[in-house]
Amino acid sequence: MSAPRAATLSTLTHRDRAILRAVAAGSAELVAGAEPDMYLDGLACSDQFAAHRLVHAGLIAVLGSARTGQRIGARLTAHGAALLAA
Repeated sequence: MSAPRAATLSTLTHRDRAILRAVAAGSAELVAGAEPDMYLDGLACSDQFAAHRLVHAGLIAVLGSARTGQRIGARLTAHGAALLAA
């Protein structure tokens, strides 16, 4: 697997921005694991590929530690918050 590309404002899609806004609003959870699945308002995110990309790009992180398979709150990283604010 190749290293994740650094996300920039120009590489974010409208859907990426919508996911970042949902995370910033506090309505997102991640399932801990190598490919962390995302839940928004308790429902599975319809674009798990985008959620995986945003997590691997370092824009979204979990709120604490969790066991594999456990749901845990998600938060924006400093880089994710800066891109969303731009």
